[in-house]
Amino acid sequence: MGLMMGSYTPEQRRLEWLYGLLGLYNGLVVLLMAGFMCLTQQKIVSTMSAHEFLSTLPIVPLPAMKGFWLSMGAYALLLFLGKLYRHGGLESGQRQLIFAAEIGICMLLMKSLNLAYDGIVLLAVADLMHRYQGENQSWLLLVAMLGLYFMANYNMAIFQRHVAPFDVYAAYYRPEVQSVLLAIKNAFQSLNIVLFVLYLVLLVQSKHHEKERIAILNQQLEEANVRLRAFALEAERTAETRERNRLAREIHDTLGHTLTGIAAGVDACIVLVDAAPAVVKKQLEKIRETARHGLVDVRRSVKKLRPDDLEKMPLQQAIKKVIAEFSASSGVEIQLVELGWPEKLREDEEEVIYRIVQEGITNARRHGRATKVTVTCGLEPGRFYIIIADNGEGCAELKQGFGLRHMEERLELLHGRLRYWSDKGFTLEATIPMGKM
Repeated sequence: MGLMMGSYTPEQRRLEWLYGLLGLYNGLVVLLMAGFMCLTQQKIVSTMSAHEFLSTLPIVPLPAMKGFWLSMGAYALLLFLGKLYRHGGLESGQRQLIFAAEIGICMLLMKSLNLAYDGIVLLAVADLMHRYQGENQSWLLLVAMLGLYFMANYNMAIFQRHVAPFDVYAAYYRPEVQSVLLAIKNAFQSLNIVLFVLYLVLLVQSKHHEKERIAILNQQLEEANVRLRAFALEAERTAETRERNRLAREIHDTLGHTLTGIAAGVDACIVLVDAAPAVVKKQLEKIRETARHGLVDVRRSVKKLRPDDLEKMPLQQAIKKVIAEFSASSGVEIQLVELGWPEKLREDEEEVIYRIVQEGITNARRHGRATKVTVTCGLEPGRFYIIIADNGEGCAELKQGFGLRHMEERLELLHGRLRYWSDKGFTLEATIPMGKM
């Protein structure tokens, strides 16, 4: 309950309001009791009845105004200590020290009021109850309240011979006035107990509701944890599926591209092995470099790294290199038409563009048996496009294979689009939005 007032629940605000009312009421009683004794003592002095008054007392009381200001000052200090005790930033030891000081001030205040009013002890008990947390708190707090209350009365009994009783002050007035004064004094005590009991009921009710609220929150938290664990398992399965798909795409693109180039190169070597051994030797050297390059890309794909060319050079140079190497190893004539490049691309965008070009020229040779391929890269407002057209066999019925499906998956990650058609060869167009990611 060590919250700022602005974060209190309605029940806690009512509780704080009632505590303030209890403090205000006790302050009013202390003011009236101290004022009554001060005025009565001044009247006794002014009517020359001091000797008769003192003869009925076991001690000489404090001067009227001194006793009044001592009572008011002690009560102000008690309120300050109570506010300090209820503050949420104190440690347990500090709080115990302040509470002990509260009890001491209560004793001093009751002595300054000549034991006429002991209800202020309930303010200290209210502070103790406000801070108490634990099991069976209502019973323990009730025991603490009664213990403090009786301890205060027992200690005050010790001072009984060292104070001027209220009855002696009341005896100065006529009998009918004395009855009214004693009735008022008893009413002050009774009303204070009523306010305290009401505070006690609200406090226990507030703590009970707080426990219920915490129990509900714990249940909601447990349900959220269950849902979170289920979501984590689903996310793990999704991540595993994505990783399998990623590896499948990477290996397909890398190995497919490399092996297609090697197969085409070996076909050429078989044709030329008898007629031009020197050319075959050069061709085999190119095939060897293609195989080594493909092996490096496979290793990088498994480690979830970018293609080796993109690690070493800008995207345009990497695309020119992959085209030149594939053309050299496969014998396919590939023309690159550059109509514009974006000034700045993210790594994932560069990798998708690179893989589309790589897969596009690979498919042209593998599936279409093309001998000529044109790769066009262009930039238009809001989009970058790649068109790969070949003179291959084409196909009468378009069916999406592994490579085309992976191209679409890569483009979807960038909110791009893939289109393809067969007309005197095969053409595909990939479009990637620019400036929207």
